[in-house]
Amino acid sequence: MAQQDSARQAAEGTPAAETPEPAESGEDLEFLDDTADAEERERAHRERGTARPITVVGNPVLHRRCQDVTEFDDKLTQLIDDMFASQRAAEGVGLAANQIGVDLRVFVYDCPDDDGVRHVGAICNPVIEELPAESRVLDESNEGCLSVPTAYAPLARPDYAVCRGQDAQGKPVVVRGTGYFARCLQHETDHLDGYLYIDRLSKRDRKDALRQMAEGTPRYETVPND
Repeated sequence: MAQQDSARQAAEGTPAAETPEPAESGEDLEFLDDTADAEERERAHRERGTARPITVVGNPVLHRRCQDVTEFDDKLTQLIDDMFASQRAAEGVGLAANQIGVDLRVFVYDCPDDDGVRHVGAICNPVIEELPAESRVLDESNEGCLSVPTAYAPLARPDYAVCRGQDAQGKPVVVRGTGYFARCLQHETDHLDGYLYIDRLSKRDRKDALRQMAEGTPRYETVPND
């Protein structure tokens, strides 16, 4: 996910909402602490990794569901390192594997929440839990995507998200986010399901986002759709 359009976000002044209680699911939820040593962990990943160019809308790998991660090995570890390096090079806050052309269900993130707390991690085989209607509060903030460079559009998403998946060793993890970070978790999981954020827009807003992309120049290397 691209960093938010800071100027517009500041103008909108969207306040952070209170964190709702997670839905009961028949088991206790133990949320991953992805804030501890965030800077050191992110630096270690990207220093081991190599930045790769970003695939953009129209590339087939972005428009189909990615394959599940079944092997938690050194190749996966290297992929995650490369994803962190690529994310930093593109100045993003989240990156899915298919955004660097890899057909696997894994994403990384280095994203602040609405309180400015930094969250860093990697999730394999993510699933966003469905919120009960009474706990669902929509936040219509600006959203951007590294695979739709230079374009932004307002998009309503729940302001709280719980994401289940596995870590790089295959152990189950549960991550929760509020506000901007909740948006990031949903945005990246969408990528792995074969959807871009512009697929959730009206035809008019999608057309406008693609126009913004056509008129802009990305600040990072992209893969041409030849």
